[in-house]
Amino acid sequence: MPIKTLPIQLVNQIAAGEVVERPAAVVKELLENSLDAGAKRIDVEVEQGGVKLIRVRDGGQGISRQELALALSRHATSKLTCLEDLEAIRSMGFRGEALPSIGSVSRLSLVSRTADAEMGYVLEVEGGVESDSPRPAAHNIGTSVTVRDLFYNTPARRKFLRTEKTEFKHIELLMHRLALARFDVGFSLQHNQRRVFNLLPCQERIDRERRIAELLGTSFLEQALYIEHELSDFRLSGWIARPAYSRAQADTQYFYVNQRMVRDKLVAHAVRQAFQDVMFHGRHPAYVLYLELDPHRVDVNVHPTKHEVRFRDGRSVHDFLYRALHRVLAETRPQSTDSLESGASQPIPQEFQDDRKAPAAARQPSPAMPLQTQQVLDWRIAERPSSYLASYRAQKPVAASPGDDEAEHPLGYALGQLQGVYILAQNREGLVLVDMHAAHERITYEQFKQTYHGSGITRQPLLMPLTVAVTSREAELAEASSELLSEIGIEVSRLDRDRLAVRGIPALLHGADAERLLRDLLADLTEFGSSERIRAEIDKVLATMACHGSVRANRRLSLDEMNALLRDMERTERADQCNHGRPTWIQLSMAELDRLFLRGR
Repeated sequence: MPIKTLPIQLVNQIAAGEVVERPAAVVKELLENSLDAGAKRIDVEVEQGGVKLIRVRDGGQGISRQELALALSRHATSKLTCLEDLEAIRSMGFRGEALPSIGSVSRLSLVSRTADAEMGYVLEVEGGVESDSPRPAAHNIGTSVTVRDLFYNTPARRKFLRTEKTEFKHIELLMHRLALARFDVGFSLQHNQRRVFNLLPCQERIDRERRIAELLGTSFLEQALYIEHELSDFRLSGWIARPAYSRAQADTQYFYVNQRMVRDKLVAHAVRQAFQDVMFHGRHPAYVLYLELDPHRVDVNVHPTKHEVRFRDGRSVHDFLYRALHRVLAETRPQSTDSLESGASQPIPQEFQDDRKAPAAARQPSPAMPLQTQQVLDWRIAERPSSYLASYRAQKPVAASPGDDEAEHPLGYALGQLQGVYILAQNREGLVLVDMHAAHERITYEQFKQTYHGSGITRQPLLMPLTVAVTSREAELAEASSELLSEIGIEVSRLDRDRLAVRGIPALLHGADAERLLRDLLADLTEFGSSERIRAEIDKVLATMACHGSVRANRRLSLDEMNALLRDMERTERADQCNHGRPTWIQLSMAELDRLFLRGR
């Protein structure tokens, strides 16, 4: 067949296949236009999940009469003028395809008025075909876009839509994401003449947290830790939930880069690594985080929906995120009693609830995957005191009754022991319950980590070098990263174009699969530019040692020993969770206890 130019209407409908996936995609494009227009208030009205009607009204700068028709043309935009703008995008939209693409598969009406105009003007499009020139219309300063009968002229596309309820849920989730990105803008949503939410603009942190509570629920905010960290030209802020608030699905994860919601493997990997020894297996962290950096250091022009980005220096971004979040999570230890109220309603995941129903003898945590021989394990444990009691009986006794200032001791003072498993303590808020094995396991684990990592990673030469076949690209990467690999205890040399020789590994990983370890390291370096895998593997070994070396259930402790354990918990990083992500303690306030016993009724 001969080559010929496609009709403009067909071109727009092809573009709509990329931009307009479902009604929520229409709402996204229109909202981003409103935000780029400087709107401080945006109202969205939809009917039948957005298929029958989508109307977006904003109080932005508006579009002049002369530019209305141009706004409905392909690749026409006020957001880019040259290549330099494309390399440092600051706007939400920039392709200039949204309105013409939407108009090609719907009946679209565009009404707008600028601040210097006496009235507004309206222009209508049906299936990509414009009506006559713009005509006068009453309208406030700003723009309204009405989209009716989406996909009316492309019935095959309409058949792929889900139920009205499902399509509306996508719109609602989209608006949640944008409302969390732009606290300075007010948003309202109405579905089938029913008001879903009405959010006022907010500047202060307390008002932002009210918006978060309304959109994500008060339980997230009760468990959230606020973070604000800046280094060089990177700035990270937002809220990250305590590990105990883990989720079965990754449904409460909001990450923004320069106010743009993104899904990025590098970001997800950095967050996952930060949570690696405080998160219960199979669970997902919850967070609302904002990364700000120079627009020149991130490319947002890599996907039509603009959900993906590419960092120009991925390794620096990964390291910054990991270290910032790792530091915040290290502070998840018992704090002053003024901050214990959130812990009172600390949710316990189903896995934990099921585990607590098991007999005490069967309730031992699953050890991390052992990577070392039993001889190394025995040797390391032998360096410690022979028993938990010996280590704590050597300490100075702590007052067994709350005679000191309770504000200095968030976990209060021990009252007794329950079934040889739990410590019962009293603090200013009420009753504290501590799982003594889980708590001591975390304390021991953190002490091991400080000792081992503080003295550096000792390398153990292999008796026979291990030859590993790799790709030429991996061999070049290993050669270029030899210094980095040496710092983490891996000695590697290149034999030829596609073969490496592993000559040494960290001493604590004696007996590990050196080939698998090297391949995993190279995979990390290829994708993320860095790797915490060695430290993670060593931490697994230390966690196993801590589990074996911690006090077991049914061990009777004196009040002095219980109080010594409570004081250590208050000093230990990540003491809110054991090495497997289980909670180590919970708080029951006097108000909760009163409700249990119906006091005051």
